[in-house]
Amino acid sequence: MTAEPVVRSAPPDSIAASVILVGNPNVGKSVLFSALTGRYATVSNYPGTTVEITRARASIGGREVEVLDTPGTNTLLPQSEDEMVTRDILLANPGATVLQVGDLKNLRRTLLLALQLAEFRVPTALVLNMIDEARDLGIEVDTAALEGTLGVPVVSASALRKWNLDKVRDAAASPRVSDWQIHYSPALELGIQRIEKVLPPMAIHPRAVALAILAGDESLREWLQATVSEDALAALEEIREEVQSATQELLGYRIQRERFIHIDRILAEVYSRSARPDGGIRAWIGSASMHPVWGVPFLLGALAIAYLFVGKWAAGDVVDWFESVLFNGMLNPWLIRGMDAITGFPHVHVFEEGLITSEYALTGAVAGGAVIGKFFHDILVGPFGIVTMALTYAIAIVLPVVTTFFIFFGILEDSGYLPRLAVMLNRVFKKMGLNGKAVLPMVLGLGCDTMATMTTRILETKKERVIVTLLLALGVPCSAQLGVILAMLGPLGPWAAVIWLSVIGGTIFLVGWLSSLLVKGEAADFVLEVPPIRMPKVSNILIKVAARTEWYLKEAVPLFILGTLVLYVADVTKLLPKLQMLMAPLVVGALRLPVEAADAFLIGFLRRDYGAAGLFVMQRAGELNAIQTIVSLTVITLFIPCIANLFMIIKERGLKTAMWMAGFIIVYAFGIGYVMSRVLPLLPISFGAGS
Repeated sequence: MTAEPVVRSAPPDSIAASVILVGNPNVGKSVLFSALTGRYATVSNYPGTTVEITRARASIGGREVEVLDTPGTNTLLPQSEDEMVTRDILLANPGATVLQVGDLKNLRRTLLLALQLAEFRVPTALVLNMIDEARDLGIEVDTAALEGTLGVPVVSASALRKWNLDKVRDAAASPRVSDWQIHYSPALELGIQRIEKVLPPMAIHPRAVALAILAGDESLREWLQATVSEDALAALEEIREEVQSATQELLGYRIQRERFIHIDRILAEVYSRSARPDGGIRAWIGSASMHPVWGVPFLLGALAIAYLFVGKWAAGDVVDWFESVLFNGMLNPWLIRGMDAITGFPHVHVFEEGLITSEYALTGAVAGGAVIGKFFHDILVGPFGIVTMALTYAIAIVLPVVTTFFIFFGILEDSGYLPRLAVMLNRVFKKMGLNGKAVLPMVLGLGCDTMATMTTRILETKKERVIVTLLLALGVPCSAQLGVILAMLGPLGPWAAVIWLSVIGGTIFLVGWLSSLLVKGEAADFVLEVPPIRMPKVSNILIKVAARTEWYLKEAVPLFILGTLVLYVADVTKLLPKLQMLMAPLVVGALRLPVEAADAFLIGFLRRDYGAAGLFVMQRAGELNAIQTIVSLTVITLFIPCIANLFMIIKERGLKTAMWMAGFIIVYAFGIGYVMSRVLPLLPISFGAGS
């Protein structure tokens, strides 16, 4: 994978910053960013990538400065897009202050990154975070001795508890360029000196670039081609080959090994850990929740809580109030009456579960002005109106669900359970060409697939992001849809739920496994820091919920509006009735369902829960028997994702990939429905009241 590490085709101010937070993943860097800036600031993509960065202003050294929070990185020799973005930001801002955030409990890993920053020769201050957790474990670090060795300010702190934040600000206001340099073996040092002579003058220290070249950093190739002549490029490659021929070890491995030898000498002088008992309920929970067997009850308990809190309370009571009382009971009727008065087109809306119909009562002459009035009336408050459909869906139905899910997700995140869930399920996901990190967007998909598709950015390789995006679109129902599905399966008895869950779970595993064979690329190694189990802090969770909700409103709501406009055009051009006619034979012939089910599948493209709700109305009216209910619910779960999610897939994966996924999903969903409609009647199973 290549990148342009120094020069990017983006405005300079898009990447400029005064203070840059750098650190390993899961060291509390974003929490410190929030504590310093007072808010979880604006989220945006780094130019030319899908990697997100956050920025805000903070008071440091008596003045307001721009602070930028970079993605977590384990090394400045990039292995992923996240790490490349962090390295590129450093290269693009050689004069900025680097505030390195490290986990005091894992000082070895922190010092490896600190050494690379020292080789970059950038102004740096080091914050050893999580001092509270380190003390609980009996860990002590002599920060004064470490500061003397590194030559930069070193402060121990707890961002979560806001300990020593004033000292952190003071350190950020007085950074120093580290004079900590190690002397590598003679062959490496000779290679470094030879490469430095070939490199042109640059803002970053040439020693860091020379080490990256020796280590075989392919992400530098494109920049080198644009920076040095062909002869110089050939000379650099020749030097690297000569140094490599002088040792039997890969140069990248040898450089890291020599770094760790030096770091371990420092650790012996500044790091100590007293004997403390490892018992206690938190230690037991932390260990048991990662176990492949004993971790299952914890997972089931978390899913049960998520269902009750998000799927039942939020998707039920809260959404009912927002949709029925606030929007359809107050806001929408008021806006409709206002538009009726303004345009002269009284518009009688009939809101039903799963369907929205309307009738027009024309009171003015059909002239040019009337046509314009009708257009604005329809596009704002019509059956496919921006307010009556897009905003009602995005705010009244989805927002309560995703907000409560963000609260639940934040608790799992801050408690330290999510990394343990990833460890527990790593073996399962590995069989699908993924690793345990993939469980994070998959769990988020139970709240909203559109939002979860955005979070696939945390995965390190394109292959993983494509596979998880497909699995989210295919087999993960959002909580609003899941609530309706469970309500329909309930009267049919446990066998119905077992069949539905088995088909959906089997589909996710089968399609994931096949995708791992067909999608090109390599899966990333599973490297994940597992923090201790801790009590979540309410203020921290609220900050994260506010940031993610802002993210949802900015990123997802416009897609709902765009999707509604597409459906409005399809309705005006009479495309929707034609699609219903085309689907009817497929629904009746292949799935053996009533023709009315075609409407539910079609509207399920707009809103997955509305599609399920349309089937719920049919079941309640006695139009679906037990087998038809199971078949229809399975198909609508696997059916093409909602229009907002489809637009998000296009945004994240590109139009070609999105269309390929949509086509596969439609064929697969109806194929599974065809098989189930033929097989289920042959099974010796009796269902409940719904049969």
